[in-house]
Amino acid sequence: MPSATHHERVLRLARRAQGVTAREIAAAGIHRQALTRLVEARQLERVVRGLYRLPERPFTEHHGLVLASAAVPQGAICLLSALQFHGIGTQLPADVWIAIDRRAHRPSLRYPPLRVVRYSGAALTEGIKSHRIEGQTVRVYNIAKTVADCFKYRNKIGIDVALEALREAWRARRFSMDELDHYARICRVQRVMQPYLEGLVA
Repeated sequence: MPSATHHERVLRLARRAQGVTAREIAAAGIHRQALTRLVEARQLERVVRGLYRLPERPFTEHHGLVLASAAVPQGAICLLSALQFHGIGTQLPADVWIAIDRRAHRPSLRYPPLRVVRYSGAALTEGIKSHRIEGQTVRVYNIAKTVADCFKYRNKIGIDVALEALREAWRARRFSMDELDHYARICRVQRVMQPYLEGLVA
């Protein structure tokens, strides 16, 4: 029978932004029955199979980004997930889009599902802003960088998505042309974007 100490250890682990997994509980030498008892007592709730969290923890609409950022702290939220975070466009991605270094180990995360994009150099490090959400640091590319990224990865997400982001963010004055040009140069999409920018400011 799991002891009170085991229950306390499980609850301590579950206080993290990413919650706790059954695998982590087993690796800590805690009997799996401790999880079952805590769920039955409503001290824990099951998010998906194998992942648990504290029921009273306040969650926001960006909870998936929080979980992804906790699991991949060196990553940055990008592309469709960054657009959604900034309230631009109509995309509602089921996966969390996250950028990591080209040489980094691919993260393994049961929930939320990740769409990993590999960046390098300034394209990886420039334009990141840290936000504090649910007590966790979430790194998200700013709007101008995200728009440039959308054109760089237009074959992955669709040119229509990139154009929607460009037009909507420009109409709402969410970036300056100087900012956009800076990130377009970093992402090497200045020539690709040029005809669309000319039409935008004409």
